[in-house]
Amino acid sequence: MRMLHTSDWHLGRSLHRADLRQAQAAYLDHLVSIVRSEKINAVLVAGDVYDRAIPPVDAVTLCEEGLVRLRDAGARVVVISGNHDSARRLGFGSALVDAAGVYLRTRAGSLALPVMLADRHGPVAVYGVPYLEPDAVRGELPPGPRSEDAEASPSPRGHAGVLGRAVQCIRADAGTRGGVRSVAMAHAWVAGGQASDSERDISVGGVGRVPAALFDGFSYVALGHLHGQQTLGHHLRYSGSPLPYSFSEARHAKGSWLVELDAAGAVRVERIPAPAFRALNVLRATLTDLLTSAAYERYEADFLSVVLTDTARPEGAMEKLRARFPHVLVLAFEPEGAAADSRSYRARVTGRDDLTVATEFVAHVRNSPATAGERALLATAFEAARLAGAAEPRADADSAGPPEPPDEGRAEQGDPA
Repeated sequence: MRMLHTSDWHLGRSLHRADLRQAQAAYLDHLVSIVRSEKINAVLVAGDVYDRAIPPVDAVTLCEEGLVRLRDAGARVVVISGNHDSARRLGFGSALVDAAGVYLRTRAGSLALPVMLADRHGPVAVYGVPYLEPDAVRGELPPGPRSEDAEASPSPRGHAGVLGRAVQCIRADAGTRGGVRSVAMAHAWVAGGQASDSERDISVGGVGRVPAALFDGFSYVALGHLHGQQTLGHHLRYSGSPLPYSFSEARHAKGSWLVELDAAGAVRVERIPAPAFRALNVLRATLTDLLTSAAYERYEADFLSVVLTDTARPEGAMEKLRARFPHVLVLAFEPEGAAADSRSYRARVTGRDDLTVATEFVAHVRNSPATAGERALLATAFEAARLAGAAEPRADADSAGPPEPPDEGRAEQGDPA
């Protein structure tokens, strides 16, 4: 049995407002090509198909076309829902879709009912465990197995509890199938996995992590949720996202896993690199260096996060940078040698008048003191605001009648003051 493990497509997602639809479409093209060239029997999609519960229409279209093409290429496709997906929406019509060879597994109550595949060595049971939000699915989980003289196990608590119950139910079903080779899919944070900045946190103080030992005994476990491609055990792996979705993933090697399952259930795993769309890089330098140095030519087509180290904040920096680097997405200012102020906002403003606070803010954002002209302009503005406030009529409960309505023409255009 030859399986392709992928996950975390996040269709519909952008990168700091940069459109990634072309890159996501290219990745699905790549998967279809791999299915054909490697004669893949099954594609395992381990959750987060979409980036949000109500995806944009073009993302739904891209997903539908991708699944149809994977099936037409000769593979069956098993999909579980992730924490970004709406399980109900993704799983709509799953009974009908099953008949076409695309299996949507999004409901906690049916996680112990496997998708049964087969090769020349016999059957393979693929169990799909969607993302399990503890409070939402606790009542939907199948009851834990028990002996005739034992009471049912208590309702599970937390991520480890509900996923433990899920695996317990899966093991019970697998035990009735007489040693059939078994594969599990799960969307979860398994202990030992390394997160990036782009995953939505599903843990509080680490309690969302589940022990890797929970998945002992399966021939292979296809994990989703963490965006870095990772190996927690020979049989226990994250495929990671096909594209970098934050600059913390700039050094990730993106791809999928080709998993070959032999007659005894042993696996051989090969990494399949994902096609590169546009590199991500973080540049740190002065504006002049970035605009003039030949050393930065190789980054001109990349998605960039730029940190400027000029001693004073340059004016119009983003416009100037985009003249050379059209794909700058993030711009930060960290002047060399500037000491970070660790005081709280309250500590920084206590005992200071408005003018002092304003001029210190100018110095903070520009890393140079306000000029005499700027101080005079700020002082004039504060004085004008004080006089305007003093001239406003006071609201008085005993005043006769309501205030006059504002001039409609002026209200539509806005008060230029």
